[in-house]
Amino acid sequence: MRLSTINLQKRLNTKSKPLPLLLMLTTAWLAGAVFLLALAPYGFWPLAIVSPAILYSLLVPQMSGRRAFIIGEAYGMGLWCVGGFWLYTAIHDYSDTPTWLALILIALMGLGMGLFHGFLALIFNRMVGKQPFSFAALWVLQEWLKTWLFTGFPWLFIGYAFTEEYWLSSLAPIAGVFAVSFVAILLAASLVELLRRRSSYIVVSVMLLAISTSLWLINPQWTKPKGTPDLSVSLIQGNISQDIKWLTQYQVETLKIYAKLTRTEWGRDVVVWPESSIPMFQDEATGFISEMVEMANTTNTTWITGIPYKDKAAFNASTDANTDNYPPFYNSVMALGAEADGLYKKQRLVPFGEYIPFEGVLDVFPNLAGSQDIKSYSRGSDQQSPLQVRGHTIGTAICYEVAYPDTTRKNAMNTDFLLTVSNDAWFGTSAGPLQHLQMVQMRALENGRWFIRATNTGVTAIINHKGRIVKRAPQFERTVLRGEIQARVGNTPFMIMGNYPILIIIALLLLLSYLGRRSKSTRD
Repeated sequence: MRLSTINLQKRLNTKSKPLPLLLMLTTAWLAGAVFLLALAPYGFWPLAIVSPAILYSLLVPQMSGRRAFIIGEAYGMGLWCVGGFWLYTAIHDYSDTPTWLALILIALMGLGMGLFHGFLALIFNRMVGKQPFSFAALWVLQEWLKTWLFTGFPWLFIGYAFTEEYWLSSLAPIAGVFAVSFVAILLAASLVELLRRRSSYIVVSVMLLAISTSLWLINPQWTKPKGTPDLSVSLIQGNISQDIKWLTQYQVETLKIYAKLTRTEWGRDVVVWPESSIPMFQDEATGFISEMVEMANTTNTTWITGIPYKDKAAFNASTDANTDNYPPFYNSVMALGAEADGLYKKQRLVPFGEYIPFEGVLDVFPNLAGSQDIKSYSRGSDQQSPLQVRGHTIGTAICYEVAYPDTTRKNAMNTDFLLTVSNDAWFGTSAGPLQHLQMVQMRALENGRWFIRATNTGVTAIINHKGRIVKRAPQFERTVLRGEIQARVGNTPFMIMGNYPILIIIALLLLLSYLGRRSKSTRD
């Protein structure tokens, strides 16, 4: 009788066996892939809960570290191969890469970026307690690492799915997008535990959701209007096809297009042209720039334009002109015309698009074909002064650097509103430009500032301090978006503290989870 009781107890305590590996890998890959539908333009945010919940449920059973790693890797590959497939357009359509090679490159990108989730799963399986707090903490840790490790690729964060869901995104002005991701992942994992009849975790998730919802209902105004009249702005969308944008023979035509679109906008407070709308260095377009500045001054208009900027002042004048040395040049934004001053140089450059990683290695091979023709943009300082426009200061971000929460936060300090210029023509009709726009909305919400966004092919938009799109222009049309923007002052908690609060919280949770696992192992 005693032996039968012991055997029964052993059976009850036996962990359920994991699913066959192939089925688990397929499930993990599909769970990662489906997350795309939670982001713009689809916006089915419940999948941002379901997707990580599936991964959590796959990792909960006992398994080897190797098995956990490849399950996490499969999830990450699905996430990036599908969610980041917009890169295919740039690689295939505009880089003359064969279809088969472009697909291989996308797969390699997914394999590399999938390592973040692979190591998440490995650590979750081998080093910390298997519960929602450690899972949510590890998830946010890998998202944060993507903002700086190997220059960073901060895309496809869970928190972006809730940009316009104020019941959760109300946490963004307090602790940024990572706080939104943390609560969403904690909720996802807790729901799995609820199904496993371990309801204690769901209580904490509900409490955090209640706090977030209360903030939404209370609607605290972290920033306030400056008290000056709203500014009238005109955002010019030239819709120049990427395959001809940088052709020398099309440069003059590009300038004519932007000049013609702007002809009716002189007299507005601010006119904005997108990234590299002048497709030549400033010293090569002095005559055209002078004409635009004269028109801006005559009509009392501020003119802001994206332009490649060659810094001759930094160039060593004693260098022999016959050498291959070249002045540093930047992807920049200039503020010109009435009541305007300033030059912003892009800080976060796109690897292989704007600079070649380890470019100095090519110097070892001076005879390598084409190596001497490869020149990279230089990085702008992270201590630049904001643009000055009509008595206001503007925090600026160029293209993909707006995806970096901390970079935008620093640029937003002591400014009245925010500006980003971009050229998303590289990504055609894919979801990439709309995901990019969603990030701008989150940055506006985090910093409590209006954001104006001028692009070449779209999406050109005006976004308020709550992250809501006030106006937007249709994509792939040659048009002008007119609107009014409000200057605001004050700092959100996120602007003051940055990511430190959420990073401290996840560090404490991981430490406690690690110590708890060790203590349990010792008792066992």
